[in-house]
Amino acid sequence: MKVRTVLIWEGCANAAVSVAKLVIGLKTGSAAILSDALHSLTDLANNVIAYFASKIAGEPADSDHPYGHHKFEQLAVFVLASLLTIVAFELILASIKRFGSVPKHDNIGLAIMLGVLVINVVVSIWEGYWARKLESQILLADARHTISDVLTTVAVIAGWQLAVHGWPWLDPLFAVLVALMVLYLAYDLFRRAVPILVDSAGYDPRKLSLAIAQINGVRGVKRVRSRMYGSGNAADIVIMVDRQLSTERAHGIADEIESLLEERYAIHDTTVHIEPCDVSAQVSNRMSERYDTRKW
Repeated sequence: MKVRTVLIWEGCANAAVSVAKLVIGLKTGSAAILSDALHSLTDLANNVIAYFASKIAGEPADSDHPYGHHKFEQLAVFVLASLLTIVAFELILASIKRFGSVPKHDNIGLAIMLGVLVINVVVSIWEGYWARKLESQILLADARHTISDVLTTVAVIAGWQLAVHGWPWLDPLFAVLVALMVLYLAYDLFRRAVPILVDSAGYDPRKLSLAIAQINGVRGVKRVRSRMYGSGNAADIVIMVDRQLSTERAHGIADEIESLLEERYAIHDTTVHIEPCDVSAQVSNRMSERYDTRKW
């Protein structure tokens, strides 16, 4: 609930900022400010998408989603990145079309843009604080986005003022720079969301196997799989134990593995499968020969 509250307040700030930039951009004819206004409108869209994604991601597991709804948050990040990519190319095309036009100076507009800059700084600091406190990936992604807005607004104001004072070609140039910053942000979001969506390995299986093999009673590690699911990590382990071992002791070994992985690697969802073996035929611990390292 707290994540959604943060997104609501940030959405209100982005709505106000978008309207302010759009009005100033239309009044002065600045391509850079209009590009930044469109950028801020995507921020508002981001907040809306993130709000509903975080709501769905917080739902408990059900019959249709037995592993929970965690990936909906990363799916939202992927959608945001796709939206930003489209916006970036639209900004570049619009900047090219407006090349050669001279924007107007406006003292009130300049004051408003400086006020927008202050709002972006405050929002980025505030949202970053809550992202770390709530350990929310979607808030963290949005906070980084807002930090880029600060840099973008600085560049836009500089380009606008330089264009007004004799360098009109700088206004569309800074608009293109805004688009390139948006593209980089989209790339960063893709880089973080895609590995989770496609179940990339969360940890080096050799490192996990070596830690597990140190537990008393583990005769061999047959398979290690791990993955990230956004707000946490999961692992699927298959170990070998002495066939003479009691069920109670085998269960105790599994508990030790779960505790080890949680404390040392922050893996909170571990499934341990136990297979019996003869002491004289222990399984080799060499991952390169025996471990199944396929990703989930």
